[in-house]
Amino acid sequence: MNNNVPQRRTSLKDLARELGVSIATVSRALRNSPEIGAEMQKRVKDLAKKLNYRPNPFAQSLRKEAPKVIGVVVPNLVTHYYAAVLDGIEDEARRAGYSIISANSHERFEDEAHAIDNFIGMHVEGIIACLAQSTTDYRHFEEIADMRIPLVFFGRTCLADKFSSVTANGDEAAQMATQHLIDTGSRHIAFLGGPNHLDMVRRRKHGYLEALRENHLPIDREMVVCDKIDYDVALKNTEELLRHPNRPDAIIAFNDIITFAAFTAIKNSKLRIPEDVALIGFTDDVHAAYVTPRMSAIVDQSHEMGVTACKLLLMNIHGDKKVYKKIVPQQLVIRDTSAKKQ
Repeated sequence: MNNNVPQRRTSLKDLARELGVSIATVSRALRNSPEIGAEMQKRVKDLAKKLNYRPNPFAQSLRKEAPKVIGVVVPNLVTHYYAAVLDGIEDEARRAGYSIISANSHERFEDEAHAIDNFIGMHVEGIIACLAQSTTDYRHFEEIADMRIPLVFFGRTCLADKFSSVTANGDEAAQMATQHLIDTGSRHIAFLGGPNHLDMVRRRKHGYLEALRENHLPIDREMVVCDKIDYDVALKNTEELLRHPNRPDAIIAFNDIITFAAFTAIKNSKLRIPEDVALIGFTDDVHAAYVTPRMSAIVDQSHEMGVTACKLLLMNIHGDKKVYKKIVPQQLVIRDTSAKKQ
């Protein structure tokens, strides 16, 4: 046995798993909460001693010196959208005297659950989160609800009855964008989306389909491609659509990663934008304005989403337990990639 291999720190989750109880129960038992019986408190403390459980020293420092800390977990910190949301959260938190700790889930459930576990161990006062695309198991968020830790979702959400959320009007925006494509001559419009289990994907796809229905255009299921949010995957999917015998004459793309993959695929195929294939993407305005041709875009008010999410969280921290559903409207910005010359 290699004694030089560092041992992993025992966590609250480890204790909870060993005892077959929730993290909330373990946390309360270690704090001598009257909600936990004496026998369970003893079991928890005995196991903590046996497994050499130590509270996170950083968390202790936070509690003693700077207790007003909010944890934020996002799927991809390097995109403009999430960076702008985080900027809004930080601005509002700073005004209220709070600090921010952010974590990147890299669109992976395991990283997201680990970040939430870390935030619990740090005893943050609240959490703001956007689901990773691979998250379909919400038990780590159910534990947050059991522990009564304030949490607000933005963008991609779950457990709507338990937590407040801030979302965009993606259904209305997608319907407006699809209608614009129809009004400017497109008739065979494709939708490139992310995983179908994400509520954000379902909302945007619904708006696209509603526009087709209202205009009595046939819905071609081969033109609705919902897959992993990944540049290479989206590039491949767009290339396959463009090779289709009845290829699309326009594309609605779910987010910035998928939008610019579609843009590249159309260019690589030597097709003209928008004459051969028009394109509108849900993406940030900064990058959309600086490609050629300039991108028509459905733009989030991402900074405002961050501000709104933080405001809701602070209300929860300060005792307001109502579940709120806030919508921050998106804006359709028409440029060169969508309007066909008729």
